[in-house]
Amino acid sequence: MTATHYAGTTARPATRWLLLGSLALNLFFVGIAIAMAVRPAPPARNWDRDVFVRTERLAEGLPKEDGAILIAQMNANRNAIESTQKQYRATQEAIREAIRKEPFDADALRAAMSETRAARQAFDSAVQNAFAAATAQMSQPGRVALADWRSRRGGNDRNR
Repeated sequence: MTATHYAGTTARPATRWLLLGSLALNLFFVGIAIAMAVRPAPPARNWDRDVFVRTERLAEGLPKEDGAILIAQMNANRNAIESTQKQYRATQEAIREAIRKEPFDADALRAAMSETRAARQAFDSAVQNAFAAATAQMSQPGRVALADWRSRRGGNDRNR
């Protein structure tokens, strides 16, 4: 037997195993691709700009009693929160109108933006005061759950 003949016969079983392994790996990847293509999409949880809807969703992740405390405190401050939220939305619309206006007035846009910053701060203060009052009444596990809510959700909550 020649060296070429001998090398060819020993390489055949190794080549067969290599081809079999490659085929198995390809079938595995094709299976994953098919599974990803046919699986149903996760249910979309619509994001709502309303702070009360978002607070209810946040309360769902708290212990039952603490969630009830948070909802009760938000409802106790509902008038103040709603009025500051409406004012904030109105100032946002004023920015949009200033941008659309023809001829464009940069000073009017800056003034609208300044009003929006002030309205946002008033809105944040109203919401934060309600949260502070609720948190003072919550249990330790409820406060921890409230503190960790972003990390449980993946950390990507949109701004109001």
